[in-house]
Amino acid sequence: MKKTLTLLLSLLCLFACHRAPAPQGNFTNVRHADWVRNAVIYQINVRQFSPEGTFAAAEQQLDRLAELGVDILWLMPIHPIGVEGRKGTLGSYYAVQDYCAVNPEFGTLADFDHFLAAAHEKGFKVILDWVANHTGRDHAWTVDHKDWYFLDSLGNLATQYDWTDIAHLNYENNPALRAEMEKQLKFWIDRGVDGFRCDVASEVPTDFWEKAFGDFRAAHPDALFFLAEAEKADLQKNAFDAYYAWQQMHLWYDMAAGKKNANDLADFYVNYADATGMPAGTLAMNFISNHDQNSWSGTNVEMFGPALKQFTVLSFLLPGIPMLYNGDEVCLPKRLEFFEKDPIDWSVDPQGMDTLLAELIKLRDAHACLWAAPWGGTMAVLPTDHPEQVFAFEREEQGDMCLAMFNFSDNVVTYKVENHLVTNDSEFTLPAHGYHIIFSVGDCFGDCDESEFEDEK
Repeated sequence: MKKTLTLLLSLLCLFACHRAPAPQGNFTNVRHADWVRNAVIYQINVRQFSPEGTFAAAEQQLDRLAELGVDILWLMPIHPIGVEGRKGTLGSYYAVQDYCAVNPEFGTLADFDHFLAAAHEKGFKVILDWVANHTGRDHAWTVDHKDWYFLDSLGNLATQYDWTDIAHLNYENNPALRAEMEKQLKFWIDRGVDGFRCDVASEVPTDFWEKAFGDFRAAHPDALFFLAEAEKADLQKNAFDAYYAWQQMHLWYDMAAGKKNANDLADFYVNYADATGMPAGTLAMNFISNHDQNSWSGTNVEMFGPALKQFTVLSFLLPGIPMLYNGDEVCLPKRLEFFEKDPIDWSVDPQGMDTLLAELIKLRDAHACLWAAPWGGTMAVLPTDHPEQVFAFEREEQGDMCLAMFNFSDNVVTYKVENHLVTNDSEFTLPAHGYHIIFSVGDCFGDCDESEFEDEK
């Protein structure tokens, strides 16, 4: 007989009591497409994805991405880039010159259509990066509809922050702008894209997103996915499926730097809903990197050091939807240039990340408890006798439960976790930056204690 790893259904009430309660009545009204339940997002920087930097060259890597197991391909902005005030040689993807055209760097509109069709044929969903907050300074609207923009005291186009290559759109009292922006979004939905990642979404009025996405969902029920580059509860109530887990990412960085510990992480998750007002049922996008973090903050190794794999595993086990930035699978050793050509070298994988990520994707596909809301399990944070070093939680759904434990210290730790339901064991040992995930069906992932699976004498 194997040691008991089956669900103890009679104790499920105990499991429930560990859950941090969501605010009463605070639930998202967004109905997520069914294909989101166990999806993994993969962000593609087309310029740097291949030496050629084209749609056609990216299409050649679809088989590799299918083998990795990712589901949603997010393309950074594919539109022509403004010339006025351009940064660097090639400019920022986020200074859009024309929403209904493609950057000639990447190919033609026909080349994009071919990429989209090929991706769909292989089972991928494709979402586009959308910049609704601003345009390039030489977009046609800056001449034809200057009243659609914020202007300075001299009547000139205003900029935000140090973004000198853009002009800031003004949605207040501008119904014509709202209607035209929705029309341009629809242009791509009609071509077959499966949704959008919306840049600085909180800078655009929430009611614009609610109107536009409401119209699109009515026309395409259960077919679209919308991701906000924001962490704002109002956006998640009636507009977006998913949000950036920015606070989580910064906490992870602080933990990797030794500024925060496992107890801080537990407190963060227990108090998150009450602290932010984030509606239950919406999706956190969990990530260790993205285009901004890689280019402006540092590589994954720079940011996480020896804890990189540990935080990567955590990003796949938490409620929400995991996201990978291109190059995560080869432990991208450099900060990609943002305004210049700087292709990824796919020939090396010093950390074995490709294998780890493929295993994590398969693990998540196989276990309902790890799926996104509303399909997956709620996270129940568990107390340990080493709260500053060890973080532990359980998730359960459809009779499938996992116990996940992480040692966020630089030392080997032997610790106890009480009141969990997955196994009869209460004492465990993890190496420095180790992780141990046990499933009720008998599976184990990470730094497993093989005695848990030995036959009892």
